Amino acid sequence: MAKVIDTCGLSCPQPVLMVHEAARSGDKALDVLVDNEASRENVTRAAEKLGFAVTPVEQDDVVCRLELRA
Repeated sequence: MAKVIDTCGLSCPQPVLMVHEAARSGDKALDVLVDNEASRENVTRAAEKLGFAVTPVEQDDVVCRLELRA
Protein backbone atom coordinates (compact mmCIF):
# COMPACT_ATOMS: atom_id res chain seq x y z
CA MET A 1 0.00 0.00 0.00
CA ALA A 2 1.31 3.42 -0.95
CA LYS A 3 2.06 6.06 1.65
CA VAL A 4 -0.02 9.21 1.00
CA ILE A 5 1.72 12.57 1.24
CA ASP A 6 -0.70 15.52 1.12
CA THR A 7 1.16 18.67 0.08
CA CYS A 8 -1.94 20.73 -0.76
CA GLY A 9 -1.58 24.29 0.44
CA LEU A 10 2.20 24.00 0.72
CA SER A 11 4.65 25.85 -1.48
CA CYS A 12 8.02 24.63 -2.67
CA PRO A 13 10.38 23.44 -1.42
CA GLN A 14 8.20 21.77 1.25
CA PRO A 15 6.58 19.16 -1.05
CA VAL A 16 9.98 18.16 -2.46
CA LEU A 17 11.47 17.89 1.02
CA MET A 18 8.57 15.67 2.12
CA VAL A 19 9.21 13.31 -0.81
CA HIS A 20 12.94 13.22 -0.03
CA GLU A 21 12.18 12.39 3.61
CA ALA A 22 9.84 9.54 2.64
CA ALA A 23 12.40 8.16 0.19
CA ARG A 24 15.14 8.28 2.85
CA SER A 25 12.90 6.33 5.23
CA GLY A 26 12.68 3.55 2.65
CA ASP A 27 9.21 4.08 1.23
CA LYS A 28 9.01 2.60 -2.30
CA ALA A 29 5.39 3.53 -3.12
CA LEU A 30 4.12 7.06 -2.58
CA ASP A 31 0.97 8.89 -3.60
CA VAL A 32 1.66 12.62 -3.49
CA LEU A 33 -1.22 15.10 -3.63
CA VAL A 34 -0.33 18.48 -5.14
CA ASP A 35 -2.51 21.50 -5.84
CA ASN A 36 -0.34 23.70 -8.02
CA GLU A 37 1.70 23.29 -11.18
CA ALA A 38 5.03 24.32 -9.64
CA SER A 39 4.78 21.62 -6.96
CA ARG A 40 3.71 19.07 -9.57
CA GLU A 41 6.75 19.82 -11.73
CA ASN A 42 9.22 20.02 -8.85
CA VAL A 43 8.00 16.83 -7.13
CA THR A 44 8.06 14.97 -10.45
CA ARG A 45 11.62 16.09 -11.20
CA ALA A 46 12.86 15.28 -7.68
CA ALA A 47 11.14 11.88 -7.61
CA GLU A 48 12.63 10.88 -10.96
CA LYS A 49 16.10 11.83 -9.70
CA LEU A 50 15.46 9.58 -6.69
CA GLY A 51 14.67 6.67 -9.01
CA PHE A 52 10.87 6.73 -8.87
CA ALA A 53 8.61 6.22 -11.86
CA VAL A 54 6.01 9.01 -11.77
CA THR A 55 2.44 8.65 -13.03
CA PRO A 56 0.17 11.71 -12.75
CA VAL A 57 -3.47 10.86 -12.01
CA GLU A 58 -5.87 13.79 -12.22
CA GLN A 59 -8.12 14.03 -9.18
CA ASP A 60 -10.16 17.12 -10.05
CA ASP A 61 -9.60 20.66 -11.35
CA VAL A 62 -7.37 21.57 -8.41
CA VAL A 63 -5.71 18.49 -6.95
CA CYS A 64 -3.48 16.06 -8.82
CA ARG A 65 -2.25 12.76 -7.39
CA LEU A 66 1.24 11.70 -8.41
CA GLU A 67 1.90 7.97 -8.09
CA LEU A 68 5.57 7.40 -7.31
CA ARG A 69 6.89 3.86 -7.53
CA ALA A 70 10.50 2.78 -7.04
